[in-house]
Amino acid sequence: MFRRNRIVLPAFGLAVLLVAVVAISAKVMAPNGSGANSLANALDSVPKSSSVALLEAERQNIIDMNAAAKTLGVAAKPIKVDPSQVMASESAAASSASNSTGVTSIAAPPPNPGTAQQIGYDMLPQFGFSQSTQWGCLLDLWNRESGWIYDAENASGAYGIPQALPGDKMASAGADWATNPKTQITWGLGYIRDVYGTPCGAWNHELAYGYY
Repeated sequence: MFRRNRIVLPAFGLAVLLVAVVAISAKVMAPNGSGANSLANALDSVPKSSSVALLEAERQNIIDMNAAAKTLGVAAKPIKVDPSQVMASESAAASSASNSTGVTSIAAPPPNPGTAQQIGYDMLPQFGFSQSTQWGCLLDLWNRESGWIYDAENASGAYGIPQALPGDKMASAGADWATNPKTQITWGLGYIRDVYGTPCGAWNHELAYGYY
């Protein structure tokens, strides 16, 4: 009848469980045991399931991640910078890249003797321009405008090395303005000084607008 009512197996399992509990309690309370230590040792002797092992591993992983997060939080803390230090740094960088006029200068070696470029290089100090800081700008400016060719002429009517428009403006520097590079350069440097202050000022305007 027990078998028909399916009581035998549950009753047997319960009996086994009770026996295991009694056995563990006896081991814990044995004379050679010592309270909590004996209980811990007894629990350690019980085989652990794979689920328990996974839970312990996950717990350790969370502990490690929390520790790492605290470390990152400290490392990522922003450092406050004095605004005056930033402004001083930017000012120093700007000063190193610019001349006294506030316009970026261009370094270039002296030109070959006997060329129109040599005439322009030698005349820079006469107009108050530094050869070391202004020559590179003048060289690039008139390279773009005329290639330093005295009879270069643009379709708009601009003429000569400085591309005066109209060309006869250069007559104020000499009657030979149409054929003499020195006369043209004299007029051109005077024009640059009066309008842009320096060759580098004229060159920066050329870069920005395509003319000077």
